[in-house]
Amino acid sequence: MTSGASMLDPKSELEFFNQENMEEISQLASLEMSGDVVTRRKTPSVVPEKPSYPDSVYVMAANIFQGIRIEKSPDRVIIKYGNEPLPSWSQSEDESFQRLSYELAFSALKYQDILETMLIDSYIFPSTTIPDHLSSLIIVMLYDFQDRKFQARVLPDNEESISEVQEVETLLNSFKTKLAAALARCRIKHDALSIYHILPETVRKQEQRASTLPLYAWINTGKISPEEVYSNLRRKGYNKVKSVLHLEDKVFAVDQHCYDVLIFPSHLKKDLVNIDLFKEYKLIFQDKSRSLAVHSVKALLNMDDDILMVNTGSWYTVAHMSILTNNNTSKIFVCGIQSQDKDPELQKLFTKMGCQNIEILQETFVSIESKDHRLQNVKVILLLPRCSGLGVSNPVEFILNEHEDTSLLQDLSQGGPPKGKLEILAQQQYEQLAHAMKFAKAQAIIYCTCSVYAEENEAVVKKALECQNQGIKIQPYRLSPPVLPLCSLKEIQLSMDKFFRVEPSDVTNGCFLSILTRERDPSETVSVKDVLARAAAKGLLDGVDVGKTSKREKKRKKSKMSLPKAPANDNNDIQMKITEFLNRESKAGTSRIEAFTPKTPLPSKTVSQVGTSSQVRKPNKPATNPLVTTLTKNTCPSRPEERQMILRRTRPEGKVFPLKSVEIVLPPVMFPFSIQGARSQMPANHLYYRLVGSKACMPSYVTSSAPKRGEKPKENTTPSLLRHPRPWL
Repeated sequence: MTSGASMLDPKSELEFFNQENMEEISQLASLEMSGDVVTRRKTPSVVPEKPSYPDSVYVMAANIFQGIRIEKSPDRVIIKYGNEPLPSWSQSEDESFQRLSYELAFSALKYQDILETMLIDSYIFPSTTIPDHLSSLIIVMLYDFQDRKFQARVLPDNEESISEVQEVETLLNSFKTKLAAALARCRIKHDALSIYHILPETVRKQEQRASTLPLYAWINTGKISPEEVYSNLRRKGYNKVKSVLHLEDKVFAVDQHCYDVLIFPSHLKKDLVNIDLFKEYKLIFQDKSRSLAVHSVKALLNMDDDILMVNTGSWYTVAHMSILTNNNTSKIFVCGIQSQDKDPELQKLFTKMGCQNIEILQETFVSIESKDHRLQNVKVILLLPRCSGLGVSNPVEFILNEHEDTSLLQDLSQGGPPKGKLEILAQQQYEQLAHAMKFAKAQAIIYCTCSVYAEENEAVVKKALECQNQGIKIQPYRLSPPVLPLCSLKEIQLSMDKFFRVEPSDVTNGCFLSILTRERDPSETVSVKDVLARAAAKGLLDGVDVGKTSKREKKRKKSKMSLPKAPANDNNDIQMKITEFLNRESKAGTSRIEAFTPKTPLPSKTVSQVGTSSQVRKPNKPATNPLVTTLTKNTCPSRPEERQMILRRTRPEGKVFPLKSVEIVLPPVMFPFSIQGARSQMPANHLYYRLVGSKACMPSYVTSSAPKRGEKPKENTTPSLLRHPRPWL
């Protein structure tokens, strides 16, 4: 796209700019492409504090931009990019060097349209004969040139120069005025305070979150304990707080979901990378979403279960999983590495971190058979599929730490992937999840993405659940709620659909996590050590000695199985007196009792001794004697003359009648009797008992039937009372 001024020759164009846009050009120095806030510094002659990039960073950034740039349609192409990367003479493997290069390339990518318009509008293209392989270098250097307000770059004396960089820098300086004018016209055309406001809203929000996003680091508990880390940080001047939000001091906090994850303010990155904790792999920087994933796996593991990790990206994720399972006999299988050259480097890294149970598979995940003999003990699969990553606020950090594809920058620079690409990603995610469900021995799958699109999250999981092959011998998968102690009860209640989500914000990147577990097979048995290991992983046994707990449980179970014993001291007197009375009255009452007994033979044992723990049994159903409890509670020891009369009654052969409860009438109630003088002879403080039994066994002189158990006697009904002919004891 060209303006009317770009059609003039260079001299006429310069005059046009001087006449029409003099006021704009005088204000160009106060314009900033980064668009921080409108409070600008109004001293254009002052060199900005931002340090200048070395030549090698420009070259590496140009090569990165070459691979991620937005392709234009052939009819719109004016600037042509070469296919060959620039040679890098002093490319460093230093992480800070790579970060600078990626940040510069990503910034140039976000403003690619505007930068290309400036080059065309300033008549640099196509008037000058520039080799195509230098186009990417021109774009990245132009972004830095305008970000420095078109000021000259200051380099240290010992800086090594690169001829291609010097050539491009000379060209941009010669078109300095025209480039500044083109930038001003672009801002006016879009009616923006700065060209930062021309970017899509999603990109602007992403940059704002990235500026405040704290740093997350997990503790390598295989080499150091959390308490030792806290002490070490305190000695270096760091204070432990509850939250690091908006704090500028040297502080740190413990994450609310993962006990071994610490949070630091972002401005402390340069200071932290130089302390021994990070140099010795005792603290490792990594995004929180990966820690959530590995902790979810840990909570589902038994002692001997193996793990299969798919598309892990960063090897730090594998190392974290290994550290969490150090006390188990689990083995971790990692698939997706197709180059044998990386194995020695990885083994060296794992040795430094103290990881010993990792095995790398060379095949891709979808090419591995579900019946592979190596994976028959795999019970949990961690699936981290490639996603759009739109929940990531700082994509440069994410790519460097997770070793993600740099094409992620291309989508994020435009506010998200196009619809066609999103559909392709969703299909790949579904195929991987469906393949994971084919592993018959696996009992759980953790599916985790950094996307905010439902097409990559809920839709993929629901589709896989609906289409799973529910074989006769394989239990189907179902959704499970988030795992404690990763999530609080409130968070679990809020996730009614059983999905765990973390929305992108100023304090964390976005994350989606789903837990799929097989329905429990009724025939499956779980050992005690597996139950305890799983409970410990969920944080349910904190501070509890597992061995002692199991012994206490055994004693508790034994105590529940045994019957309660009657207190010996409290009822000893009563039992002795009752026994003595029964022995004394057995001979005297035999003839009288036999008068009420039908002429049928008695069983060998018809009377249970009152006050003991013996039971009268029904077939296959033990029952305690309710009479024992009644006598124990209600017999008054201070009145030995008041005792209950025990009757011997017959029962039919082959039948067992349980003893029924005795009703105690309190206080004494005076009833009229047919025998004269009986009322006056009745003691005032006697306890009266009504014997509840079958009608066939009732004495002939009982005038009224006994009420049902639990039923109150009516006032107008005269109860049947049985009086002993002489006092007891």
